[in-house]
Amino acid sequence: MVISHGTFWRNQSGATMVEAAIAMPVLLTLLLGFVDFGYAFYQWNAGNKAVQAGARLAQISAPIASGLLLEAKTPSDSLDVGKAVPANIYSYICTADAAGAVSCTCGTGATCQNLTVNQAAFDFIFSGSSNRPGMLTFLPTLLKSEVQIQYQASGLGYWTRPNGPVPTITVSIEKHPFQFFFLAGFLGFGTITMPSMLSTVTGEDMKSTFP
Repeated sequence: MVISHGTFWRNQSGATMVEAAIAMPVLLTLLLGFVDFGYAFYQWNAGNKAVQAGARLAQISAPIASGLLLEAKTPSDSLDVGKAVPANIYSYICTADAAGAVSCTCGTGATCQNLTVNQAAFDFIFSGSSNRPGMLTFLPTLLKSEVQIQYQASGLGYWTRPNGPVPTITVSIEKHPFQFFFLAGFLGFGTITMPSMLSTVTGEDMKSTFP
């Protein structure tokens, strides 16, 4: 049987398969993109919940910066006993290295009595306990080195306050990556860093204990 050139070009056999072959990669990319970005949004929400949980634990437990308790008990000038603690007079910024070891620095313009740290206090805020969830509970991919906890004089409370200082506590997550799964393998997407997340509260019971 001889097929003319005109019949060949008018033949629609297999057109559907060709169209599907063109459309499927596009549709698959869109579908997997929705899944991946939905998961990224879930991670962002989990990060926000993690900083809120960390801030709550920090405001009711022993401070990471051990010198914070000295700030409340022993002012540098004995005549200040019983007076209000001025805002921003101290500022302890505590972070961990890649191995999880914590160190604290003194904020710009602040006066810190000492920079000793309570590693157990940081670990408690990060991991929680059997009856109190920590930051890691809400964001299992979180690393200690991505967490920063700051204690700053709020202007509330007074020197030698029996229940400890009343700092403003800011717990933040810095440079935590979004994890892509489908798009990483399908299109070679690299990791994207989350925006910084933080939660700020006022200290309540800053004694050297854990709830």
